[in-house]
Amino acid sequence: MLRPGQGRTYDLGRGRAVFKADGEETRGRYSMSEWWLDPYTRGPGAHTHDEDDVFFVIEGTMSFFVGGSWVDAPKGSVVIAPGGTPHDFQNRTGERAGALNLSVPGDFEPEMAAIAEWFRARPAVESQTDNAPVS
Repeated sequence: MLRPGQGRTYDLGRGRAVFKADGEETRGRYSMSEWWLDPYTRGPGAHTHDEDDVFFVIEGTMSFFVGGSWVDAPKGSVVIAPGGTPHDFQNRTGERAGALNLSVPGDFEPEMAAIAEWFRARPAVESQTDNAPVS
């Protein structure tokens, strides 16, 4: 059991990922993680992989790119990106947003150190969504 806020946290610069289960805990069958994005923050960019991704929005509104189009998903929404489907996510709002991600099959966490470093190394202008207010 993990209590709220517990898990293995990865700093993404303008957000964070918190892994709740992966690898040996699930015998590689799935991974479960929270993805939190600060206001007006882009995700990883459109990408594909063999695993299915299921996202459940737990706070705010996240925008998801799946199957060629974007959709805004408010708290409580479920978004599914089957394996091989180009997908992405962003927080286009002025409030923090988060989604629980279930990746099947799992054992995704070994990639997180490099993914987190990529997020942190991104120039600020590339981290912001197109609708971010000009400072």
